[in-house]
Amino acid sequence: MRIDVVTLFPGMFSAYLGESILQRAQTAGLLAIDVHNLRDYASGRHRVTDEPPFGGGGGMVLKPEPIFAALEALSARAEPGKRPRRILLSPQGRPLTQSLAAELAGEAWLLLLCGRYEGVDERVREHMVDDEISIGDYVLTGGELAALVLIDALARHVPGVLGDEQAAARDSFAIGLLEGPHYTRPVSFRGWDVPEVLRSGHAGRVARWRREAALRRTWQRRPELLLTVELSEDDRRFLMALALETVAEQYGRTAS
Repeated sequence: MRIDVVTLFPGMFSAYLGESILQRAQTAGLLAIDVHNLRDYASGRHRVTDEPPFGGGGGMVLKPEPIFAALEALSARAEPGKRPRRILLSPQGRPLTQSLAAELAGEAWLLLLCGRYEGVDERVREHMVDDEISIGDYVLTGGELAALVLIDALARHVPGVLGDEQAAARDSFAIGLLEGPHYTRPVSFRGWDVPEVLRSGHAGRVARWRREAALRRTWQRRPELLLTVELSEDDRRFLMALALETVAEQYGRTAS
């Protein structure tokens, strides 16, 4: 999979992309990631990439000329009839989700544009990008961190990137639930023990415990996710018990 990133600050990418899973994926040829300086595509002696917006209001906006030049030049490297999926990282984009990350991992080539300042000239949105993606309902100084988050999230779905091919399928949100807790050695640490079921060696009991732990954690932290996840009869019975347990706890606190 090929990913090109256009940014005003290419130096922000080298540290993260040069470590851990993403570094190994590039070395193995599973990912090809190139970062390009937007200023290289600006004209004039000073290579200006931003201007104040028409109508005032403060702040600066990225100009259309260098962005069009960059995206067109990089897209022109494609084979005839093919071009990258061009994505603007923006707080106004559609939210990044686990399913969207998996979808993007199926693309052969992505071209990511990092916004800056007050954003980009609207003509970039209208005529140059195919999609806009946001990593959350908050505003960052620029799209560089968002691009790294997107790359990391989708890379986990590229075959061969993870050592365990089933790891991504067990991640939080992969099946609509938050992932449950994990434990490792030692069995006892400062008086806190690993649950006995995880040490039992009984695969069926362990699987059910993990499912119920995921249901409990989702119930406690992101209950809205339970409205869309596929539930078995055992799941429903467990959630009903959780509901009764929650009511009893709230009643106990009120009574005391």
